[in-house]
Amino acid sequence: MRKLAWREIERPDPDTVAALPKHPVRVLIHNVRSIHNVGSMFRTSDAARIEHVHLTGYTGTPEHKDLHKTALGAQDVVSWSHHESPVPVVRSLQAEGYTIGALEITDSPTAPAEVPGDAFPLCMVVGNEVHGVDDALIRAADLGLELPQYGAKQSMNVGVAYGIAVYDLIRRYRSLFGPPE
Repeated sequence: MRKLAWREIERPDPDTVAALPKHPVRVLIHNVRSIHNVGSMFRTSDAARIEHVHLTGYTGTPEHKDLHKTALGAQDVVSWSHHESPVPVVRSLQAEGYTIGALEITDSPTAPAEVPGDAFPLCMVVGNEVHGVDDALIRAADLGLELPQYGAKQSMNVGVAYGIAVYDLIRRYRSLFGPPE
């Protein structure tokens, strides 16, 4: 085994990525204070080829230069928008047929790798690093998406948790329906 050189790794260019069909998954990032966490989620969103990133509340946007340190250009290829309030975004997505899944520890957990096929298209909601997903968003959600915790802590870094959950969702979608067309 050997590590591939950067030039050996076949990747589509940004114009090609823009034209490729996306997985029917979105993320709503609400009140995440660390611009580096937001940048990391942009980079993961590009890698997972999701439809859109909704930034709400005081979550930083790609206009913040420090986001570029962790997004590494993903902010230029991932579709995104900013909204002050998250609940109208959630309601609009639900009206369009999206299932809303809050990435949070709740009394009715669903593992992202086990969501039912009819949950797609899906928008995952992630919340603040300390306080998690706001109660109003929990009440508006259709599913509680939960990652198992095997250690002493009750949570993970929001960017890490998002990465695990979005990849579980993408794997689940592809196992049920194949690649997006």
